[in-house]
Amino acid sequence: MQRKSYLVSKHTVIDKAACPVIDAHNHLWGARSVEGIVKTMNEVGIVSYCDLTANVRIEFSNGGYQIGTGSIDDFIDNCTKPYPGRFYCFTMSNFASPVNKPLFEDEKHFVDECIATLQEHARLGAKGLKILKELGLHYYDNKGELIYCDDRRLAPVWEEAALLKMPVLIHQADPAGFFEQVTPENEHYQSLKKYPAWSFADPGFPRKNELLKRRDNLVRQHPDTVFILPHFANCAEDIHYVSDLLIRNPNVFIDFSARLDELGRQPYSAREFFIKHQDRILFGTDMPANIESSQEMYKTYFRFLETFDESFYSPDYDGTFDNARWPICGIGLPKEILKKIYHENVLNIIPSLKMEIKNINL
Repeated sequence: MQRKSYLVSKHTVIDKAACPVIDAHNHLWGARSVEGIVKTMNEVGIVSYCDLTANVRIEFSNGGYQIGTGSIDDFIDNCTKPYPGRFYCFTMSNFASPVNKPLFEDEKHFVDECIATLQEHARLGAKGLKILKELGLHYYDNKGELIYCDDRRLAPVWEEAALLKMPVLIHQADPAGFFEQVTPENEHYQSLKKYPAWSFADPGFPRKNELLKRRDNLVRQHPDTVFILPHFANCAEDIHYVSDLLIRNPNVFIDFSARLDELGRQPYSAREFFIKHQDRILFGTDMPANIESSQEMYKTYFRFLETFDESFYSPDYDGTFDNARWPICGIGLPKEILKKIYHENVLNIIPSLKMEIKNINL
């Protein structure tokens, strides 16, 4: 619950971002109709919107999110055809299997099928490959062994992505509190009570450090593959670690979706990081764009990036403002850096987007 504050502070009202924005990390969140998303986009200045899981249906449910069956054809029919240039997508290929079954019985068949699907979806317009956190936490092989992201059996998939010039956006680990006991002392207590499926405190799960170590091994093993590490490389609690990761791996980019809370409580370090790594950061929110609070959600992201406002609250992981963990401060970036983060960096990673949004005023 947000406590009442008596602080008198500046509140900069930002109706639209300082320049056009590409939301490079989002989902349709179960929305069959996208009119509400487009309405929000138009009102706040989002020129294009990425559905990372276009060949499946993902939505908040049962104390977390659920992955349902879907088709990339549905995305094409409902998004790209009626709204040219406003939407683009990544595919999960066949990394969307039920977690109660082995990811594969025959690893060669799985990899061959994954590559074939990736090639087909690339032909249909998919721009990259999305890997959810189930890899490393939930997926097992036919011997009951947990499959980590740096498993050599999966290496051909990452190499094929490089050949197709498709970046791999891979989610590994989560905030540190998600791996600790769900007690009132845990700074993410309210979030984990709201979404209990996001707790990995059970010792049967790998620890966060193990997941990050293996992810870092993966990006080193495949220097020709572009990796996008979402949620501030899922280590927003340690900015210096993420900075070192980017310095050591030129094939790595990050987004800061769903991490305003972590970054906004360390605004000096965050601002220094954004300036230092201005060419390696993508804008994304990972929050619904068609609910009542969506406009305010986007405006809060803009306020964080564009102003030096103090002591305001970020949206929760689901895009609502029901749960405030702590107040944040803005980092007041110069406009030339904002342009890179808002749209230029993702266009450099995915050059084909430039042609698709050429009729949208950037």
